[in-house]
Amino acid sequence: MDIDILEGSEMVPRKADLRAFVLMAEEPLVWKSGLTRFSRNPDSFIVNSSQGGGFKDTWVLSQ
Repeated sequence: MDIDILEGSEMVPRKADLRAFVLMAEEPLVWKSGLTRFSRNPDSFIVNSSQGGGFKDTWVLSQ
């Protein structure tokens, strides 16, 4: 997916993915939060932090 991130004072598009937090139990529970990982390089699809990507907490405010 593509998202906009704040780089300095400018919003710029980047590739990103969302990791949901799910508790597997008798009845699975999906938290209303997750982790968004994004590419710092505009030409890259690599979003993991070990390859220079960034990450931020993500909160779901409504459904």
